[in-house]
Amino acid sequence: MRIGEGVACVLLVLASVAASSQTGGRLLVAAKGVQSLAIVDAGAGSVVASVPEGAAAKDTGHEVAASLDGKRAFVPIYGDSGVGRPGTDGHEMVVIDIASQKVVARVDFGHAVRPHFPAFNAKDGLLYVTTELDKSLTIVDPKTLKIVGQVPTGSAESHMLAISHDGKRGYTANVGPGTVSVLDLVGRKTIKVIPVAGQVQRISISMDDKMVFTSDQTKPELDVIDTATNMVTKRIPMESFGYGTAPTPDGKWLLVPMMAVNKVAVIDLKTLTVARNIDLAAGTHPQEALVRPDGKAAYVSCDRSGQVAEIDTGTWTVRRMIDTGKVSDGLAWAR
Repeated sequence: MRIGEGVACVLLVLASVAASSQTGGRLLVAAKGVQSLAIVDAGAGSVVASVPEGAAAKDTGHEVAASLDGKRAFVPIYGDSGVGRPGTDGHEMVVIDIASQKVVARVDFGHAVRPHFPAFNAKDGLLYVTTELDKSLTIVDPKTLKIVGQVPTGSAESHMLAISHDGKRGYTANVGPGTVSVLDLVGRKTIKVIPVAGQVQRISISMDDKMVFTSDQTKPELDVIDTATNMVTKRIPMESFGYGTAPTPDGKWLLVPMMAVNKVAVIDLKTLTVARNIDLAAGTHPQEALVRPDGKAAYVSCDRSGQVAEIDTGTWTVRRMIDTGKVSDGLAWAR
């Protein structure tokens, strides 16, 4: 090998390492159709492992959370149906070691609760899981894997959860009732149940904790709640019905997948208007959005195509489609 060739080879390797370190983590994807968790090398854009949940019958996890140290994934096993629909009622949560790519523990809630969305509170270090049939959040200590408390939501079908960045408040999207519950996570009590729409889905919170977003399922609009007044203060018209939203780390934008039209809306959070729509391929059916911690890429799960779309947040273009598994839905980032 010539000296110049050797230098070029070293530079390529260093560039590859630098790119990998910038990506700095694993993308976790709940593949409902195959009852497994896909672990994705985000740099390579490929699945490195598909970990079976080992649940009974067709029961599967819909959502996933990564531990604060990035070493474990937590997947509540919801059941074999959708929210508000007849089917089995899950009672446990699977704990997966990301490095060994194996199920290492299970948390049993003791009875049927349809556990759905897990979210870590960075302030108290605890894991909060929506437990629909109990109309509550169940609190799990991730170190001992013991249940340490509950927070009542005051509503049925508390399906999804957003936690404020100061760790004090929780907000649940209560699907069938069409409400959002405001929760005191420190006092472990319900503060208010806010009427929003005939039916809602998914929920997220702005980076400054001033706004909560949920998708109206009766009209093509996104509903905005002012956290100071706990009231709906804005309804943003969109091209189609939205679903799982995610803000960018700089607080400027909110991504909203729109399943029916195979697009992702990008909302300007200063003007609270749709700035642009990003086209995905027909038949993808985008579900949930997640923005990488460095803010340079966003990921959108597409259940019908069994893929995740990787979006460049600098150009708002689709970089690639990653095959992640049948009925891909819930997303998390493990650093």
